[in-house]
Amino acid sequence: MSTEGRRGGRASRRAERTAFALRALPALERGIPLYEVLSQERLELIHDASCRILEQVGIDFRDAEALALWKDAGADVQGQRVHIPRELLLRLLATIPAEFTLHARNPARSVTIGGRHTVFFPTYGSPFVRMEDNQRRYGTLADLERFHRLAYLAPAIHNTGSVTCEPVDKPVPKRHLHITVSAIRNSDKSFMGPVTAPERAEDALAMARIVFGAAFVRDNPVMVSLVNCNSPLVWDETMLGALKVYARSNQPVICAPFTLAGANTPASATATVAELNAEAISALAFTQLVRPGCPMIYGHFLAAVSMKSGAPMAGTSELALMNLMIGQLARKYGVPWRSSGMLTGSKLVDAQAGYESAFNMLPILIAGAHLVMHSAGWTEAGLTANLAKFVIDAEQMEMLYRLGQGPRFDDFDEAMRAIHEIGPGGHFFGSAHTQAHFQDAFFMSELMDNNSFEQWQLDGEKTLEARGIEAAQRLLDAYVPPPLDPAIAEALDAFVAKREADLPDAMV
Repeated sequence: MSTEGRRGGRASRRAERTAFALRALPALERGIPLYEVLSQERLELIHDASCRILEQVGIDFRDAEALALWKDAGADVQGQRVHIPRELLLRLLATIPAEFTLHARNPARSVTIGGRHTVFFPTYGSPFVRMEDNQRRYGTLADLERFHRLAYLAPAIHNTGSVTCEPVDKPVPKRHLHITVSAIRNSDKSFMGPVTAPERAEDALAMARIVFGAAFVRDNPVMVSLVNCNSPLVWDETMLGALKVYARSNQPVICAPFTLAGANTPASATATVAELNAEAISALAFTQLVRPGCPMIYGHFLAAVSMKSGAPMAGTSELALMNLMIGQLARKYGVPWRSSGMLTGSKLVDAQAGYESAFNMLPILIAGAHLVMHSAGWTEAGLTANLAKFVIDAEQMEMLYRLGQGPRFDDFDEAMRAIHEIGPGGHFFGSAHTQAHFQDAFFMSELMDNNSFEQWQLDGEKTLEARGIEAAQRLLDAYVPPPLDPAIAEALDAFVAKREADLPDAMV
């Protein structure tokens, strides 16, 4: 057979293999054990250290209403500094649900947060992008819409996200409107809400009420949001303002210290966790003063700082240990927890990106994180959302999903019969069991190249980055918008138009 004939056959088989079919995996229900790095004694040591920070050092809540709520609850408030007795702290933490359902506008895309479940969210907050031309530039609304579509198309990405990249072509005071409506229109999975001002959180809730109905939103989580602590030990007015808005509306928020270990924490992994834990649980407890029983998520963003350059590092041994410790602490308090997955400081899709992302993500999986942000698309320490890495990471989440399910025994007896039938010296390619399971027995990547050198040459000597860009293009070409009631779409447009007319184009 000619080379062209052979290539045509392979191309046909590849086309059949890669033909697009919309799939969505439910929240991962873990079938592997948790890995715990701390003894009970050392777990209590860190917990006690965190409590002593809050009792003796105190933590700033730079918001008048928050200070009044703490004072009324019995905390020692001195100016903006709050000293929280551990008995009060633990009593409030105990009212946070251990798990909850995060509802999507398509009920089939709703997921459980907490318990034995893990869900994966895309990257968040990048001002820059690398798209098909692989050139770094500022993001636009068109870029953001494409990332929202890819999140919808990715089976193991469970949330559309929010500001996957900053749409800098939209004015800052109006930007949140376009980000939120893009997440709603371009996907039917759950989404994230803005936190850059309380009124922007209110706008997101108003749009959610248009989609789900006011009564449903009042009683059910339909979005997740993220607030960051100004480490060390400061919760500012902006973050607290958005946190109060969402808590009062029963919408979960990830309360996340922004940890740069060695810079805004001591140069110690264990002491960093003690500080981070104090910051996280103080905010979680505060939410229960706002609305007892509202669902919340223990969060963190975790990086270590290079003592050579001051730059943040990802995928290091200490970060792995810290994630394992944080998982144990969150389980001690009985609250769902979030980590950050496919992190890298690399500027491109290269070996550094692969090593750092994989080493960062695997400990998070075995630590039992319930919600993993930055699971697809993160590069350059979060400064750039990368199109190629988004689809490569999304496929890796499918593989990790399979790992997290644990060993499968559903066809064990059938497979054992095949061994008895084939016997010594045979092969299993033609056996009934292999024919029935060859497509699902082992995870098979569509993006990694396992062909011979010669076949790789015939296919154009493409790098993984190039294959990722091609895969993203194929997915986006196949994208069909999920159905949205025309009346809801019209109401969303009207709301955005009205709010745009009310808001200035520039910050005052």
